[in-house]
Amino acid sequence: MSDLPGGATLADVPDLDLTILYESDPDSDWVVASIPEVQGVHSQGRNREEAREMVLSALSDWLRFYFEEHASPPEDVPAEAERESIHLTFAA
Repeated sequence: MSDLPGGATLADVPDLDLTILYESDPDSDWVVASIPEVQGVHSQGRNREEAREMVLSALSDWLRFYFEEHASPPEDVPAEAERESIHLTFAA
């Protein structure tokens, strides 16, 4: 059973490739990181590793907010329908 269009399963969904851009802040020793494919996802850290961790956290927060604001339960699902919750983890 699938909740995806056309009977697709999660195994059929292509990988999502995103880019993290790193820039040194000329006014400090901090590294600024951003994900240009997702507007508004930026962060910084004292080094590249910390900046990466922080921008991935910002992406996680962005995704959580997006789905909380835009996802609505389907109206035509019968009450007796079997449901399954899934948890997505992005390996880095």
